[in-house]
Amino acid sequence: MKKNLYIMVVAVLGFVGVTNAQAQNPECMTNLSIFSEHAKVKNYDAAYTPWKMVYESCPGLNWATFAYGERILRDKIGKASGAEKEGYIKDIITLGENSMKYFPKKAKMADVMIDKAMMLYDNKMASDQEIYDMLLHAFNEDRANFKNPKALYLYFSNLVDLHNAGSKDLQTVFDTYDDVTEKIEEENKKLTGVIAKLLPKEEEGTLTSKEKRRLKVATTNSESFGKIAGSIDSKLGALAECENLIPLYEKSFESKKGDVTWVKRAVGRMFSKECTDDPMFKKLFEAQLALDPSADAYVYGGTLKQKAGDANGAIADFNKAVELETDSYRKSNLLYKIATIYRRGSKSTARSYAQKAINANSANGKAYLLIANLYAGSANQCGSTPFEKRAIYWKAAEMARKAGRVDPSLSGRARQTAASYNAKAPSKTDIFNSGKAGQTVSFSCWVGGSVKVPAL
Repeated sequence: MKKNLYIMVVAVLGFVGVTNAQAQNPECMTNLSIFSEHAKVKNYDAAYTPWKMVYESCPGLNWATFAYGERILRDKIGKASGAEKEGYIKDIITLGENSMKYFPKKAKMADVMIDKAMMLYDNKMASDQEIYDMLLHAFNEDRANFKNPKALYLYFSNLVDLHNAGSKDLQTVFDTYDDVTEKIEEENKKLTGVIAKLLPKEEEGTLTSKEKRRLKVATTNSESFGKIAGSIDSKLGALAECENLIPLYEKSFESKKGDVTWVKRAVGRMFSKECTDDPMFKKLFEAQLALDPSADAYVYGGTLKQKAGDANGAIADFNKAVELETDSYRKSNLLYKIATIYRRGSKSTARSYAQKAINANSANGKAYLLIANLYAGSANQCGSTPFEKRAIYWKAAEMARKAGRVDPSLSGRARQTAASYNAKAPSKTDIFNSGKAGQTVSFSCWVGGSVKVPAL
C-alpha cells in the first residue's frame, strides 16, 4: 500500500527528489498527496495543515513541498494582517532559504533573494539599504538568474536614493546603471530572438499553439523589460548629464585610464549624452583606442572627425568599425549608432545605415523608429500639395508600428510615436475632400516609395 501510494504521488505531481529515509514515513507521504491535490485546485486553506506537517517533518521529501508551499503561504499573507501577516512573511522567507538547502539544483539563489527582498519591500519591513544589499548580493553572486524586471529597477532605484542621501558615490551609480542596462539588453536580446523567428510564421498563419504561447510570453516579457528600462533611465535623470559626467571623469581619469571597462563605459556614456564636444571625450576615446581598438572606438573616432569637418575620414572610420565587428547583433547596434550621427545631416545616408542595422538584426526596433523619425521630419520636402506632404506621416507611423512588433520592449514608445504621426496625417475629412480614398500617393523626394490612402 505504501509503495503504491508513493508511486501515485510521484506520477501525479511530476516531481522528483524523494529521500529514502523520508519516503518511509507513511504520514508524510499521505499528507504530501493531500496538500498537493488541494493546492492544485487553489484550495490553499485546506492544503495548509497537511503541507505544514510535511514541511516540518520531511522537508526534503519532494520539491512540491516548496513549490506549492510558496503559493500556500502567499495566500495566507494576502488574507492576514498585523503580527499574523508578519509571521507568515517570515515563514515564506525561511521557506525560500530552506529550498536552497534541500533542493540546491532547483532553487536559484537569485530567485530566493529577490523574493525575500521584494516581500520585505512590499510590506515595508526593511530599509532601502537592507533591500539594496540583498539585491546587490543576488546580482553579484547569481547574475545569470537575476531576471526579474521589477527587482532590477528596485535594485537601481534604491541605489540612486542612497546616493541622493549621501551614502553612495556617483561612480557606483553609473557602474550599476551600466550593469543593469546590460542585463536588460541581454535578456531582451533572447526574447526578440524568439520573436524574430516566430513573427514571419504568425504573418503566414502557420504558428502552432505552442509557438503562439512562446510568442505571447516573449512579447509580454520584452514589454516588461522595456518599461523597466525607461523607468531606470528616468531614475538616473540629470545625474548623467554632461555637467556631472565631465568633472567625474576628469577626477578619475588618471587612476582609471588603464581600466578598459571603465574607459569604454565612460566613452559610451559621453557619446550617448552628446558630450562629444568636450576635450574629455577625445581624451577618453584615445585611451580606449590604445587599450582596445575595437569597432566602437572607430565609431567614436569617426564622430570626432566628422565634427572637425573631415567627412571622408569619418566615413572611413565608420566603415572600419563595421568591418571589424563580426557579431551580427553588435554590428546592428554599431550601424544604428552611425545612422544617428547622420540623422541631422543626410537623412538618406542615415536611413541607409539604419536599414543595414535592420539587415544585420531584424529585431532592431530602434532602427525602425529612427527611419520613422526621418520620414516624419521630411514632410515639407515630400509632395507638391499639403495633402501629399502630410501623407508621409502614414508611412512614418507604419515604420513606428513595425518597431514595436519586432521589439516589444519599445512598444509603448512605438505606439505613442505612431499615434502622434497618425494625428498629423490627413484626417477623414481631408481624405473625403481630396477624393483620394484608397488611392496611392508616391513620394518623389529622397524617401521614395509610396503609401496607400486609407479607404473611408
